[in-house]
Amino acid sequence: MRDERPILGKIVIEGQMVCLTGLHIGARREAMKIGGIDAPVVRDPITEFPYVPGSSLKGKMRSLLERKMNKSLRNIGTPKNPVHIHVCTDENCEICRLFGSTPPPRRKEEEEEKNIPSRLAVRDLFLTKDSKDKLEDIETGLRYTEWKFENAIDRITSAANPRQIERVPAGSVFQLEIIYTVENKEHLKEDLKNLLSAMRLLEDDYLGGHGSRGYGKVKFALSKIEYRKGDWYATGKNEYKREWQVKDIDEALAKIDSIADF
Repeated sequence: MRDERPILGKIVIEGQMVCLTGLHIGARREAMKIGGIDAPVVRDPITEFPYVPGSSLKGKMRSLLERKMNKSLRNIGTPKNPVHIHVCTDENCEICRLFGSTPPPRRKEEEEEKNIPSRLAVRDLFLTKDSKDKLEDIETGLRYTEWKFENAIDRITSAANPRQIERVPAGSVFQLEIIYTVENKEHLKEDLKNLLSAMRLLEDDYLGGHGSRGYGKVKFALSKIEYRKGDWYATGKNEYKREWQVKDIDEALAKIDSIADF
């Protein structure tokens, strides 16, 4: 595996992620200051507004793309706490070069496997100002979120096991920023297509927990894609930067050829 990792440029994808149904991305219960909630959402510790960790979005997109490509999986966790994911040391692997790869430690007598750093950075997603204003006005007994009461019924005794799940309400909108580092022009078009394909897969899947019960349906409303070549960071000259206006994934896919040719 070669050790060079040139930065030929950065591609910045901006837009919004819209929650079409309630969204639950969980936090540790003991870390939250909410009484009575069995499953709280993750919040900004300063503002207390809910947010979506970039790792949650990136991990879900990776998982969907691995399944679409039918990639082999390996356990990078422990026997008691397995974590099955596709990781390899092939620098041309469509998954690992885009999302990164950290193989588990090898035995001493085996050759150490090298990591493949991710080309993709997914920022944490924070609520838009309009969504913050709307959530400040809702009256649910919780700050900026809603309760979702559910019951699990014992099939033999008919005993109920109620639980309360916290959700970000449907209609909430989060700011989206994804940055792709251009390291190899030959991979650029395929990497962008795979990224946008993963986003499209997610729109027909779910983000966060309890998706099979209706949670976590999202839609991406993109606004622009900007290509900043390496020389732009040194000079700031506009000749090394170009912007494409897009409104959704389809328009972004249609721009890939012109982006790759810049």
